[in-house]
Amino acid sequence: MTTRARARLRHKGQLTLPPEVRDALHIAEGDEVEFTITEEGEVLLRGMTSVPADQRWFWTAEWQDGEREASEQIAAGQGTRFDTEAAFLDHLEKLHAEADAEQDA
Repeated sequence: MTTRARARLRHKGQLTLPPEVRDALHIAEGDEVEFTITEEGEVLLRGMTSVPADQRWFWTAEWQDGEREASEQIAAGQGTRFDTEAAFLDHLEKLHAEADAEQDA
């Protein structure tokens, strides 16, 4: 399905994107857009959502690899569920002690 929308260029080159275009780009006020001009003279527009600097770590390749791995494990029914924080912390301490024992061996 193709949707067409129009906007009028204003003073200083300003343009208001129609709501259906903003929705298609998944952008909101404060987000950026990227323009790509093809050899044929077509202009492609892509929405760019800004990520706060203190949250960039989440979008690193390494972190995203870990997120994908965790999602796959959850989907496969792998993992351990804990009823209390204390049970979770006890499990972590046990894993840490096992790792230390392996390293000492």
